[in-house]
Amino acid sequence: MRTRDSAADREGLLTMPRSRGAMSGVLLILLGAWGAIIPFVGPLFGFAFTPDTAWQWTAARGWLEVLPGAAAILGGLILIGSGSRASASLGAWLAAAAGAWFVIGRTLAGPWGIGDVGVPTGTSSGMRALEELAFFSLLGVVIVFLAAAAQGRVSVRGRRAAGKPAPAAERDPRASAAGAGPVPETGSETGPETGPERKGAHEYRPAQGDQGAG
Repeated sequence: MRTRDSAADREGLLTMPRSRGAMSGVLLILLGAWGAIIPFVGPLFGFAFTPDTAWQWTAARGWLEVLPGAAAILGGLILIGSGSRASASLGAWLAAAAGAWFVIGRTLAGPWGIGDVGVPTGTSSGMRALEELAFFSLLGVVIVFLAAAAQGRVSVRGRRAAGKPAPAAERDPRASAAGAGPVPETGSETGPETGPERKGAHEYRPAQGDQGAG
């Protein structure tokens, strides 16, 4: 019995409902797709970094935008399809790393020789700030936040998975009637003994041989 309970506890620690990471997974996929595609389609709408040419591949775009975008998409897919806490946690960590790379990637691009994505092409300071946020900074922060939220959700365990005993009513249905008072013994329809038949009542009866003595 102990072996069965231990196996069930281990299974409860590893498994989880698939819906736990579904919403975060969908949002991570959308944000990752945005980060990976926007450098190629943004120039069509005047929303881009230099070189502002649509569908132009560069090493910097590949390393600093396509790669983290694809990693965020993969992390989101793992979260959506996983019924295991271990794999879901891996997906969340992968997405968090992708978001962090969106934020810090350009700082490391020069020392690592990855390349340069250029500068925002907006005609005003407000538009340039918006491009900076939408392409890198804010995008990465939101991805990290969603990944952290997903990590928190998949790490939550229920009562049974955490090894806590089930309520008494679930273990034994008869326990739910324990608070209703004593239960009459089997075979007794009248409940507790009453009248002359109750315990000790014969001690007060006069003996049959003494009834005529008076």
